[in-house]
Order: sequence, then C-alpha cells, then structure tokens
Amino acid sequence: MELDYRWRGPIDNAALNALHAEGFGTRVFDWDWAAQLDRHSVGWVTAHDGDRLVGFVNVAWDGGVHAFLLDTLAAADLRRHGIGRRLVERAVDGAREAGCEWLHVDWDEDYLTRFYLEGCGFTPTSAGLIAL
Repeated sequence: MELDYRWRGPIDNAALNALHAEGFGTRVFDWDWAAQLDRHSVGWVTAHDGDRLVGFVNVAWDGGVHAFLLDTLAAADLRRHGIGRRLVERAVDGAREAGCEWLHVDWDEDYLTRFYLEGCGFTPTSAGLIAL
C-alpha cells in the first residue's frame, strides 16, 4: 500500500473529525482543526490513500525546544500496517527540522507502550497528569 505522507499536509476538518472520533471512540465533533493547528502546533503529519485521510499526528509545541505528539491516528481498517510508525517518523523529522530538541509523548500503558517504545524508539520517562 503506497500512502502519501505529508508534513503540514492539507487539513479537511470533516475528515479529521471523523478519523478522530473513530480513533478515540467518541462522537464526531465539529472542531476547527486547521485553526487549532495553526495556533498551537509546530506541525502535523497527514497520511492519505488517494483522497481519503487515513492517518494523522499532531506535533504541538511550547514555542521553544519542546514538542509534544498528540492524537496519533490511523484508520481502523488499516491499522497494524505501519501507518502510525511512519506518521511518528515523519513527526520526529519535522520537529527536528523545526529546531525542537525534545519530542514528548504519553500513552495508555496497557495499549501503546510497545508501539511507542519498540516501534518508534521513545525512551520511557516519569511524568505526571491531572485530569481536569
């Protein structure tokens, strides 16, 4: 399968809202992703199969040297084909080229530990979280 991966690829809000809902098991929101990404992200990566959005990852940042992976998504029918790993690889390259020195990510320990540590090369760290 030959997909088109793009750093700061085109954003179709409806398609991304649908992919996000599928990925996180929520209702489809009506979020303006394009405006949100322009304000808070150093970049993002999209994956397309023709005209269909099949993957996405957001690279938010602090305006300095720290970037943060958010919303790593692959279409349900195409999971386990390396899309997520390739999205993260492109995000790492894009963040590095943008001058970031650190790329942070957190994940559900039971579900994604192997993906991020073995598949994507992240190092485990201690972190904290407050649910708001």
